[in-house]
Amino acid sequence: MLLRLVLSVAAGLCLWLAFPTHDLWWMAYVGIGALALATAQVGLWRGLALGLTAGLAYLVPLLSWTGVFVGALPWLALSGLEALYVAGLGAVCGYLQRDGVRPLSVALAWVVSELARSTTPFGGFPWARVGFSQADAPLLAVASWLGTPGVTFVAALVGALGALALERAVRGPSRWVAPAAGLTAAVLLVGPLAIPRPIDGEPLQVLGVQGNVPEMTLEFNAQRRAVLDKHVSTTLHAAELVERGELAAPELVLWPENASDIDPLRNQDAAMAIAEAVAALDVPLIVGAVLREPEDHSTNASLLYLPGEGVVDRYVKQRPVPFGEYIPYRDFFRLFSDQVDLVARDFVAGTEPGVLTVPLAGRDLMLGVAICFEVVVDDLMRENVLLGAEVLFVPTNNATFGFTAESEQQLAASRVKAVELGRAVVHVSTVGVSGLVMPDGSVHDKTELFTQDIISGSVPRRTDLTLAAELGWWPERIAVAGLAAMILGAVLTRRRR
Repeated sequence: MLLRLVLSVAAGLCLWLAFPTHDLWWMAYVGIGALALATAQVGLWRGLALGLTAGLAYLVPLLSWTGVFVGALPWLALSGLEALYVAGLGAVCGYLQRDGVRPLSVALAWVVSELARSTTPFGGFPWARVGFSQADAPLLAVASWLGTPGVTFVAALVGALGALALERAVRGPSRWVAPAAGLTAAVLLVGPLAIPRPIDGEPLQVLGVQGNVPEMTLEFNAQRRAVLDKHVSTTLHAAELVERGELAAPELVLWPENASDIDPLRNQDAAMAIAEAVAALDVPLIVGAVLREPEDHSTNASLLYLPGEGVVDRYVKQRPVPFGEYIPYRDFFRLFSDQVDLVARDFVAGTEPGVLTVPLAGRDLMLGVAICFEVVVDDLMRENVLLGAEVLFVPTNNATFGFTAESEQQLAASRVKAVELGRAVVHVSTVGVSGLVMPDGSVHDKTELFTQDIISGSVPRRTDLTLAAELGWWPERIAVAGLAAMILGAVLTRRRR
């Protein structure tokens, strides 16, 4: 059992190292393979314990950014909760792998486990899925066919096949199983390189403003006027560069989440400052703003400004982050920590899809907006594309996570989503990292953390739907059905015996 515990810890650490900023994507296969070996022939309950061990080793370091300014309790509570889903995965693998490593069972269990933790509780936490570690891997192209869950499935299958090859090479007696498993893993790994990732489309010249914040602290919102002024001044500087011919004239300007935490619909000074920025470049501007509405609540919105008209449309974040933007069961959780009251006003959820029609000189642009955390929410991102979004925009605010891997992890998610949905993603942060993500997952004009900067370039407007966008939830439904059938078959077989 000691060796299996060591394997489980190693599995979790390998999975952590696969993500930014370590970026050792191939370690995901090693980690999944190690957990497959650890849980082979151990049964349900030992599999549960081994899975929990791996989950903690995986998610405690990976999610360390959640405790930068609020302390260890929220970080460890979230990591522990998410590790329970990996524990369930371990239990399933321990139960199904009665006679040794079963790659298909392992791969399906990973997909179903990630589906569960992406949807429960409070809407789930889709962050840190294995698929998001593969932004630089050959498997990235699988996203255009089977979405992020499909990338996780193939990655898990590669890792489990490697584990099977190792197991049979050590144990025998089937001489052909080990090389066959290894060869299949190699084909699955490099085969996706043949999947096309088109980047053609009518060019759209965009300009993103990364205004930065005066101070890296959880209390940056107390300096909200300074944050707004930084985004205005950066935009005015961009206008000067355009006038001098040093920067291409944009068709659309994009500000990040929380660029104006002073409600510009209720504060005249903020409204005038934004109007100055709009007039400077004389093109549509989208502003990330916190609105003081409805009564005693807040709204996280992206406001569409047009020159000479002001605000003409908005998108309100549909999935506020529990414990970050609102506190469920506040009185109960206050018993454990008074940190819950750092969220003084709960944010309300929007009810309208994130597609804005932006009037341009040529023809209107259908822009899909997903604010911050929403980039990892599959159905919201897919809905934008199905409703006609030609380009995707992810305004985000990473100021509260310091110099951690959180911002790079989020940009990696945007890269996977760009390939999955066949759309360019303009990823703009208050503090970085920001960048222009092409539909093939490549990043242009990437910025650094905590710098005042501008991203500028051309991205393609696309309307073709990827297979993943058309399939929607079906790959995950098939995975659930497949795993359920395997578990039922195992239960019936053991009862007969």
